[in-house]
Amino acid sequence: MGELSSMTPAETLDVLGRVCPYPLVLTKKALEKLPGGSVLKILCDAPASAEDSIPRFADKQKYKFESVKHEGHWELYIQKS
Repeated sequence: MGELSSMTPAETLDVLGRVCPYPLVLTKKALEKLPGGSVLKILCDAPASAEDSIPRFADKQKYKFESVKHEGHWELYIQKS
């Protein structure tokens, strides 16, 4: 287990079945509501979102990011700075 995935998330966002751009849009909205230092867990099964748009967004914002791939979906963790 990684650093972020071992922490208790402040919120879990389920975007399973949603395709781009919805996972990223909903991730941004969820993070806006969370205080700094909080971890958001995202359940995502859209490869473009899980492997590209959400990690790039987190990197651009200088947020800590971690991805855990499971069969058929990803668990993405973002820690808001």
